[in-house]
Amino acid sequence: MAGLRLGDRYVLQERIAPGGMADVWRGLDDVLQREVAVKVMRADPDNEEVFAERFRDEALHSAALLHANITTLFDYGEDDHLSFLVMELVPGLPLSAIIREQGPLQPEAVRSILGQAALALGTAHEAGVVHRDVKPANILVREDGLVKLTDFGIARATDAIGHTRVGEMLGTPNYISPEQAVGQQATGASDLYALGVVAHEMLTGHRPFDRGTPIATAMSHVNEPPPPLGDEVPDDIRGVVEALLHKDPAQRPANAREVAIMLGVAPAELSGLDVEPASGVASGYLVLPVTPLTPLTPVSAAPAAEPADIPTMAARPEQLLD
Repeated sequence: MAGLRLGDRYVLQERIAPGGMADVWRGLDDVLQREVAVKVMRADPDNEEVFAERFRDEALHSAALLHANITTLFDYGEDDHLSFLVMELVPGLPLSAIIREQGPLQPEAVRSILGQAALALGTAHEAGVVHRDVKPANILVREDGLVKLTDFGIARATDAIGHTRVGEMLGTPNYISPEQAVGQQATGASDLYALGVVAHEMLTGHRPFDRGTPIATAMSHVNEPPPPLGDEVPDDIRGVVEALLHKDPAQRPANAREVAIMLGVAPAELSGLDVEPASGVASGYLVLPVTPLTPLTPVSAAPAAEPADIPTMAARPEQLLD
């Protein structure tokens, strides 16, 4: 598909991230003369209708989320039966690649990445959007340390009817929450649990729940505690991770804003200033200073494909209980 022109302006140049539902390409917007990431839905006759609905939902969800820590959606289109999204091209690496190459990260780098991801989730949750697939492959880190949450492909609005088939559960086994693993609906608290799993992996260099098969891994979230963190982990970060990984959603932090505050990111205090937009949407956050990660070879990154051993899950709950 290299060289293909979509929407009479986006020229595909190089595939940079294959995925189950779509492939991501480096592309050129030849109207604005800038490089972009173009996510093109894969042809799948057996799932075409469901995938197309999820793809349109991703466009709607992403377009409504404007935040420095969320990848910006530029455009959505359909061209000769191909649906595509056009997003900013992030120069950096997915967090999954950083952990794979560097192993455990320094606590202050973890604090920065975790805090920025919490800010991104806070914006999504306040807009009524649950990500449902928070994992290192969907967290991009620029060379200067700025974090971008991406891939709202299976996100769901909290007040919308989803496109999940009866009995189907979506998520990635290594990062799925206990409630999702037993077939319950994902909520903002489920995203926070997944963020806790990501944090644990950043601190140790290993996935805390990995039992060899998707079903065994998913059920380990329900039945097993995470491995203990080392003594080198600061108490405040340890406390955040433990709170996020609570099996009971009601015992996790109340919202992503609380997580950011626990990590030292406080709401902006602009006394006497009315900074709320007319739409009524305001983040109210001070952005956590980014921590550059070195050494980090910059590449143009977009949502990354997961390794073959941890596919995004679409299983029926009864399969997990066998």
